[in-house]
Amino acid sequence: MSYFSRFSPFRAIRDLRFFLSQRQRHELIFFFISLGITTALLAGFYVDSRVERVYKREIQYFDSWSLDRTDAQIVAKQAVDKVERDKRIAARKAREAERQAAFKRLDDSMTRWGL
Repeated sequence: MSYFSRFSPFRAIRDLRFFLSQRQRHELIFFFISLGITTALLAGFYVDSRVERVYKREIQYFDSWSLDRTDAQIVAKQAVDKVERDKRIAARKAREAERQAAFKRLDDSMTRWGL
């Protein structure tokens, strides 16, 4: 603990003032400019890191079926649902293909750069 007894905030401030008094004017100007730029970058990253999530309600609906449905009604409903399901699957595959194409373009551009 005797090692830490030599540390004092007042000594640190006095030492910093002595160090800065020995610097030339242009060195101090560049020091404060670099300090300001660094502070601005860190503050920008801090402010940008706060992202609020958009609240999106997910409502799931279900069909209420009567117990006395016929097989023909069931098959008809499945045919309607199949069309809707095929549309959703096609839309998802289109999104996936578009995303793959974007990654392919990125990969090709990185290959051209030699990465």
